[in-house]
Amino acid sequence: MGAQLRVYRQKIKSAQTTKKITRAMELISASRIYKAQQRVAASAPYSRAVTRAVSAVATFSNVDHPLTTEPARIDRAAVVIFTSDRGLAGAFSSNVLKEADQLANLLESQGKEVVYYLVGRKAVASFNFRRRESVKQWIGGSDLPQFDTAKEIADAVVAAFNTDYADGGVDEIHLVSNRFISMIAQVPEVVRLLPLEVVEGVETPDPSEVFPLYEFEPDAIKVLDALLPVYIESRIFNAMLQSAASEHAARQKAMKSATDNADKLIKNYTRLSNAARQSEITQQISEIVGGADALSVADDQD
Repeated sequence: MGAQLRVYRQKIKSAQTTKKITRAMELISASRIYKAQQRVAASAPYSRAVTRAVSAVATFSNVDHPLTTEPARIDRAAVVIFTSDRGLAGAFSSNVLKEADQLANLLESQGKEVVYYLVGRKAVASFNFRRRESVKQWIGGSDLPQFDTAKEIADAVVAAFNTDYADGGVDEIHLVSNRFISMIAQVPEVVRLLPLEVVEGVETPDPSEVFPLYEFEPDAIKVLDALLPVYIESRIFNAMLQSAASEHAARQKAMKSATDNADKLIKNYTRLSNAARQSEITQQISEIVGGADALSVADDQD
C-alpha cells in the first residue's frame, strides 16, 4: 500500500510540474497574439493600397502582362505551404498540410504536375518523413515573420513563374496557410497567387460618383512590372502574419486544454491517493484491534 501511495504522489508531482509549464506557455502565447494582431492590422493599409493600384492598372489598361494573363495551358502548379517551426499548437500545422494534400489531389486530377515550396519546420519534417520532394524550404521565424523572408519567397515563386515549363518553371502558384478569424477559430485557406484574377465589381455604382481617369507613365506594362512584385510580396507577407497570429492562438488553446487536463489528473490522483491512504489507515487500525484481541484472549487462557 505504501508503494502505491508513492506512485500516486509522484504522478501528482509530475502533473503539477506539467501544469506550470503549460500555464506559462499559455500566458506567453496570449501576450504574443495581441502583438501579432497589431502587425496584421498595421500591414492592412499598405496591402489595400497596393491592391487598389494593381487593380487600377489591370482594369483601366488594355495590356497583356504575364502575371495577369491566364496561360492557354497549365502543366505545372506550385504550392507554397505555411506551417509553424514549433509544436504544441494542436492541429495548426496538420490542418494546413491536409488542405495542401487536398489541393494537390485536385490539381493532379486536372492533369497538372505539383511542386512544393515549404515554410516552417513542421512542413519540412512532414515531407522528409514521407520522403516527398520540395523545390525550396524556409525555416525559422514562423511566430515572428520578417519581410525579408517574404521577399525571398516572392522572388523565388516569381522567378519560377517567369521560367518556361521546359526549364522547370510553373504556370500557376497557390498559397496554403491558416487565416486568423478569432482567438478560437483559425481556418486553413487556399489562395491562388498567380496568375492574378481581375474580377469586375458586382456592386452597382452610385450615379453621382465620379470615377478617376488614369494615365500611366511611362506606360502600363512598366507600371505593372514595378507594382506586381510589390503586390506579391505584400500578399505573401500578409499570409505569414496571419499564420503567425493563428499559430499563437492555436498554441494558447492547446496549452489551455493541457492545463485543464493536468488539473483533472491532479484531482483524480489526489482522490486515489486519499482513498489509498484511508485504506492503509483502516488496515492498520484493523491490525491493531486484531492484535489487542489476540493478546486479550491469550491473557484469559492464562
